[in-house]
Amino acid sequence: MRRQIRKVAVLGSGVMGSAIAAHFANAGIASLVLDIVPKDAGDDRKARDRIAAGAVAALKKTRPSPLFIARDISLIETGNLEDDLPRLKEADWVIEVVKEDMKIKKIVLANAAPHIAPEAIFTSNTSGLSLAEMATVLPDDLKPRFFGTHFFNPPRYMKLFELIPTSDSDPELVSFVADFARDRLGKGIVMAKDTPNFIANRVGVHAMMATVGVMNEMGLSIEEVDALTGPAIGRPKTATFKLADLVGLDTFVHVAENIYPLIPDDEARETFKLPDYLHRMVEKGYLGRKSGAGFYKMEKTAEGKKFSTLDLETLEYRDKAKPKLPEMVQAKAIEDLPERLKTLAFGKGKAGQAIWKMLAASFSYSAMRLGEICDQAAEIDQAVC
Repeated sequence: MRRQIRKVAVLGSGVMGSAIAAHFANAGIASLVLDIVPKDAGDDRKARDRIAAGAVAALKKTRPSPLFIARDISLIETGNLEDDLPRLKEADWVIEVVKEDMKIKKIVLANAAPHIAPEAIFTSNTSGLSLAEMATVLPDDLKPRFFGTHFFNPPRYMKLFELIPTSDSDPELVSFVADFARDRLGKGIVMAKDTPNFIANRVGVHAMMATVGVMNEMGLSIEEVDALTGPAIGRPKTATFKLADLVGLDTFVHVAENIYPLIPDDEARETFKLPDYLHRMVEKGYLGRKSGAGFYKMEKTAEGKKFSTLDLETLEYRDKAKPKLPEMVQAKAIEDLPERLKTLAFGKGKAGQAIWKMLAASFSYSAMRLGEICDQAAEIDQAVC
């Protein structure tokens, strides 16, 4: 019988869980989204379901919209992780999307396991925790159907989809999910090994932290770093610090801190140590776009929009400044990206020195991880792209 995905179940309704359900709805696939029962809910069923229900309702106001068509939200049902676990048997694919905490994930996986249908696929959306360790709480007959399926935020717009099998995962099921994610969900599939933070977060977080190191070493400003690491070298306008604001500083700090204790033999381990100002930013609620302020802040005034930049020493905002990098102005005249990149990277000025130091760190680190995080160099290129 040909395997089909007619309904999915999503365990966890946070930013990722509800948005993953929305993207399945975009593909015309029904889902059941479950979350914890609030402590004050008592026996009232509506109150017991309110976390998942609230998260799904919030999709209507989320911008950019996670849904192709607003009415497709009707394909998403909600419930809770106490009353509705027996309903998991309705799903052809169950995806765990709870907090990035191994202890919590193991509890949810173990509780869900007895209710998974005999042929259903069971995966985790972890962004970097060990799938093999998670699988230790599963019964033997479920282990071949368990592996990692890492969506990126926001799922509707981010094409990358990391697939992370364990040594017990059935290759045919992994291949089926790869085909399904590519053909029905529009994803670009990258096969990763079960190593800390997989491919994109391992290489991407290293690149960002290496860039911060170069900024500190050369006394560059936030605006200068973003000018050096954006469209000028073939990257998006979000560059480095605008990207951190988009991702969320709390999320970035969590991902970066996750990896340090897990890579004792990594020769670049110390690069992952976070500067103190990142911790202080999170403590002050400077989380990026979702909080209204991060490395940058935008305020609406009577004259229009006012943009400010964070002073990393005082953690006070100052007027956004233009980067003082004359080489960048000259480079803009070079339309051919490879030629422009070569001109910048091998230039003699401050911009050239900074770009080379940033790129060299990423290139060498990626090369050293080859064979550890994946088998082909192209997989690193595709994941980071």
